[in-house]
Amino acid sequence: MEKLSVVSPAGLEAVEAKLSSPRLDDLNGKTVGEIWNGVFKGDTTFPIIRKLLKDRYPRLNIIPYTEFPHLPGSDHPKEQRERARQLAALAREKGCVAVISGNGA
Repeated sequence: MEKLSVVSPAGLEAVEAKLSSPRLDDLNGKTVGEIWNGVFKGDTTFPIIRKLLKDRYPRLNIIPYTEFPHLPGSDHPKEQRERARQLAALAREKGCVAVISGNGA
């Protein structure tokens, strides 16, 4: 991995970026959850995304958004982090190795 130095034009120190999880090599045989916060027609888009994924990965197990609690958004970062932790824990309990969220704007 190459390491780059970043300099802010505002003279502020850059925050070290955290690495995300590695990409899954194949979705066949995996479980993916759909998480929707009630914004932008998820009830329309998730079924389309679900079908396209199942067409491409026939052995993919998808847990629909209807099986996760609807947690409306919050402007408070602490509440956002706690809700994210709750949803991540629930997704793990359901066997999810990944989730689909933020599917449009």
